[in-house]
Amino acid sequence: MMRSYQIVEFGKPLQMRTYEIPPPRGNEVLIQVEACGVCHSDLHLWSGYYDLGGGKRITLADRGAVLPFTMGHEVVGRIVAAGPDADPSVVGRKGVVFPWIGCGQCDACRRGMELMCETPRTIGTRKNGGYSDYTLVPDQKYVVEYGAIDAKLAATTACSGLTAYSAIKKLPALDADDFVVIIGAGGVGLAGVSLLKALTPAKIVAVDISSEKRAAALTAGADIAIDGAAENPLADIRKACSRTPRAVIDFVGMEQTARLGMDILGRSGHLIVVGLYGGEIAVSVSSLAMRNITLQGSNVGTLAELRELLGLMSRTNLQTIPVQGRPMPEANDVLAEIAQGKAIGRIVLQTAPS
Repeated sequence: MMRSYQIVEFGKPLQMRTYEIPPPRGNEVLIQVEACGVCHSDLHLWSGYYDLGGGKRITLADRGAVLPFTMGHEVVGRIVAAGPDADPSVVGRKGVVFPWIGCGQCDACRRGMELMCETPRTIGTRKNGGYSDYTLVPDQKYVVEYGAIDAKLAATTACSGLTAYSAIKKLPALDADDFVVIIGAGGVGLAGVSLLKALTPAKIVAVDISSEKRAAALTAGADIAIDGAAENPLADIRKACSRTPRAVIDFVGMEQTARLGMDILGRSGHLIVVGLYGGEIAVSVSSLAMRNITLQGSNVGTLAELRELLGLMSRTNLQTIPVQGRPMPEANDVLAEIAQGKAIGRIVLQTAPS
């Protein structure tokens, strides 16, 4: 039998339910979960909707969600069984589960861009995920070995690390005189700071309303930390930078932060919006052209990018974010702490040793 901590009613506490361990079919592999990160986007899933701004929202029911449902898309574990069409030699392999799985047939999937698939099979958002003792993965290729990286940290690379890494890859070439502003120093934002420090010579400005998270950003490698709750954070950022920032990555994604990001940029600046907090902003169309601004969204990343990220972390021994392990039965407490903004870095749920 396996234990799964599930949404039974949107917005209500998860319930622990027991099920028979599912047998893998076809090319599937069965993962015994060792650890599963708790992501801020799990709060949207838990509540049952995403805020699109202007009073509009998309519900999980609209996207075909059926309750009860097991969240958890930052999974690390061991392959303990393989379907009849899978390679039996993979049993015993430990790895990070790439959760952003598509249909496998459309043009996006054939190009390696499964995250853009219109009919996704995402683990932890569409298919039952890692708040459980076991989870099924459609193919062994989605279980990526992580070498000597700590398992709890490796779990976070499936979303937090991958999301930050993919966003950074969308930036223009940066030099040592450039400034990049990171808005939001939660789990993904701190990974962004660490990876920017490792991948570019640019100076990093971290903006957050929490003094504890600003301190964590400085520890992670930020050169400057700005209070996002100050009377005029835009003026504080401009004063702290010797030149107009070249780029902004908004890891919060709400009206105020996206507007701040647009206001920070000078000519030819780049704003990458990652966060899913919600809302909308008005953008001057002519100003995009006259200022030569790039406004771009970035959502998670590709399987190839996850392999690149794990390779980078293995080679450099990079600790992308602080990670705290908690027992899986504390899932409801952890979700509440994240909702209240108390978590520094990432909290990872761990299953009891078998």
